[in-house]
Parts: sequence; structure tokens; C-alpha cells
Amino acid sequence: MTGTLIDLRHLIAEVGAGVVERDQESRPPFAEFELLKRARIGALRLPVEDGGGGASLTDLFASVIDLAEADPNVAHSLRNHYQFVETLLRRPRTEDERWLSLVREGRLFGLAATELSRKKAGLREPGFETVVTATGDGLRLSGTKFYSTGNLYADLLVVAAQGPDGEPARIIVPVDRPGVVVERDWDGIGQRFTGSGTTRFENTPVHADDFVKPGTWYGDVPYLATFPQLYLTAIIAGILRRVATDATELVRAKQRTFYHAAADQPVDDPILQQTVGYLASQAFVAEAAVLAAAAALQQATESRGGPDEASLALRASLRAAKAKVVVDEQALRAASELFDVGGGTAVRQINHLDRHWRNIRTLASHNPRTYKAKAIGAYEISGTPLPNGGFF
Repeated sequence: MTGTLIDLRHLIAEVGAGVVERDQESRPPFAEFELLKRARIGALRLPVEDGGGGASLTDLFASVIDLAEADPNVAHSLRNHYQFVETLLRRPRTEDERWLSLVREGRLFGLAATELSRKKAGLREPGFETVVTATGDGLRLSGTKFYSTGNLYADLLVVAAQGPDGEPARIIVPVDRPGVVVERDWDGIGQRFTGSGTTRFENTPVHADDFVKPGTWYGDVPYLATFPQLYLTAIIAGILRRVATDATELVRAKQRTFYHAAADQPVDDPILQQTVGYLASQAFVAEAAVLAAAAALQQATESRGGPDEASLALRASLRAAKAKVVVDEQALRAASELFDVGGGTAVRQINHLDRHWRNIRTLASHNPRTYKAKAIGAYEISGTPLPNGGFF
């Protein structure tokens, strides 16, 4: 990213400096998000000539990996913002300039889409219980959303609802508008500071220019969900890199070893060296897989409106799915093997090394790899198209 990479590295270092203390104190990264907003982190994908960072998709995913290594909660909390920006960039329209101008200023967008209902997750056009109704006092938005990742730190929320005409609608409302309630009730075992709990709209006023057109959630973009799914794998790749770094530091800091160890000094122990070597190699392969899928997604994005868009989008979705299946499994194993190099010291709460496994497990649960592997297998064997709704 021309002209932004050095500043971005410094910014990421600042975010990562207090990550263990935040975990110990159960403190959400509000201060860190103020730094990110001032740095206009959300404008990375906007062209340089438009006041953005000029990042390609590969640049962006490399930065997500870096940020996730520092703090996966912060990286995850930006996912819905970057997804919204990507939808604007992939189908550019003059009427969306008002939203892009807010991105350019450093404002962050959250998402209020998922509802805890009995409807199947990920449907392309699921229908929503959250509704906009016409009243004597104007339009009003009412409903409850869950899995509201990042909304605690967002300035505006992209809301999926049924419009006053009964058709799907996307509405953007500021988080400080009357009737908007973002609760801190997320109780997941990992990603504890992403605000992934409840967002409620209690008779919230809505104006005509709050609507994003077209109202349909996915529109005509094939495999639009590839971006947010690959984003999750990028976060896991970043955590895996941190696992490898923590393993290295544990071995370097060890002052004693077992009487039956293969060497007198832990740093010279071939068993520990081998374990660290495996962890570092897994981190490298995970990052390479994410960036290869990101490059395919870049090609699909650049083909928008062309004859190859559908086939390139399918290829990108396949690469992202294959990366997830392998990276999820390897990362979960690696987060456990980390403790093999540290012994009793590694399990002390002061180190908070268990956060890696908890965060990976939580991220991987968004779309179990078993379902992804089945879809990949059906495609490879019979050419069965991948599902083209959410999660792909």
C-alpha cells in the first residue's frame, strides 16, 4: 500500500501492545478503536486519489492477518465494515458516494442482519422479522438482531429488514439515533470483545435517504459472501502466526528442562525445535493459502460485469473454502501444541495463552468446516455448484 504501510505497521503495534492486559481485565478495545478511526483504517480499500489507502484485496487481507496477530478481536470487529465497503466498490454507483465519503472520513460501519429465528442460516434472501413500518410520525424501524460483531465500535449500522412495502431493504442508521440499543451481552468463549451480541431497534426513526438501493441483500453479485468468509480465515491465520511467535518466546525464556530431555538447554532441545518448526510452518502455509484466495477474489472483483465474473467468483469461493477447511483444523491443533513447549508455565493465567484456542474455536464455528468440505467434495466429484448464498 503506497504511502500507508509504515504507518499501518506502527498503528498495529500500538493496538497489540496491551492485548494481554485487555484480556486479563476484560476490557473492550474502545481506546484502540479511537486510534484506528483517527488513522482512517476503514478507508484502506478506497483509491489513493479518493483519499483512501489504495489497498488491493491482497494488501487488505495481508493487513488483516497482521492485525489479527496483534489482536483478533479488533481485526474481527472490522469485518462487517470492510464487507460493506467491498459491496460499494464492487458495484459502484453515484448514489453511494455519500457512504463512501463517510468511510473516507474514518467513520466505521457495523452490521445488523442476523436474527435468532428458526429460518435457515445463510439464505440468499431470507426475509427478516425486523421491519420498517409507516406510522403517523413517519417511518419507524423495530426488531432485534444478534451476532452484531463490531457494532460496539461502529458509527453507523447497516440494517437488514423488511421495508414498508414488504420488500427486502437495507437501511443505514447512526448508532446514536434514538431507539438504537447495542448491548454488551456477548457470552462466547472466544472473541469476547467484538460486541457480537444483541442490537435492538425500538421504534427507531428512519428517513427516506437512509435506504441503500437496491434493497436486496446480495443483489446480482455471485458469491458475495466469499469476502467475509475468507476474512475469518485470515484472522485465524493471524492468530496462528501469534501462536508460533509465542511458542518461540516460551522456549527462549525457559530456564530449566526435564532430566530426561534431549538437551541440557531448552533452546538446544531438538524436540522443542521441531515443535516450533512445525508451528512456524503451519503459520506460513495458512497465510499463503489466504493470500492465494485473496488474489483470486481480486481477479473476480476486477471482472465485475464481464463474461468471466461468474467463473472467477466460483474459483475464488472454492479457494477460500479450501483454505478454511485446512487452516481451521491446523490452527486448532497448533493452539493446543503450543502448550507442549511451555510445560507448566504455559498454563498460568498470567500468560493467557488459552485465548488463542478459544478465539480460533469461536471463529471457526461461524461455518463448520465439515459442511464446507462436503460442498467442495461434491463440486470436485460431480461438478455440483457451491451454494451461492451466505457462507460461500
